[in-house]
Amino acid sequence: MKQRLIDLSSMEPHPRGYAFEVWLRDAFNFYGLEAREPFRNKGEQIDGSFVLQGEIYLLEAKWESAKTSAADLHAFQGKLEQKAAWARGLFVSNSGFTEDGLIAFGRGKRVVCMDGLDLFDALDRELPLNLAIDRKVRRAAETGLPFERIRDLFSR
Repeated sequence: MKQRLIDLSSMEPHPRGYAFEVWLRDAFNFYGLEAREPFRNKGEQIDGSFVLQGEIYLLEAKWESAKTSAADLHAFQGKLEQKAAWARGLFVSNSGFTEDGLIAFGRGKRVVCMDGLDLFDALDRELPLNLAIDRKVRRAAETGLPFERIRDLFSR
């Protein structure tokens, strides 16, 4: 899985985005998260979904050259607000998130954030993704913050 993730970086941007969604689905399924394909509802696309600890998560996946800003985070939160109250979200941005964007996005949302360094770090440490995401979810529930590094969550 780690080498497949590294190999994505050599692809052209547009096909890489779709390949990243496939990689995430395969990785989630490898760890028993019952991932589903991207799907469209009228007027929107969701990059997939998965089940963690009995909870449904919708997925937003981006692999762009720039870090993800507050606008993209708010757009995904808006999609979640149109779903069932129990739906949660995982926003995976390979390039990371702007610090200002995370601050502007704020606290107490139903979105947990993960970046490419988190993915690589989890794979490199041989941490199951389900455990890594679960730890992020718990920290977000405790602090209200959507993002904290995997390495920091597992160094305590």
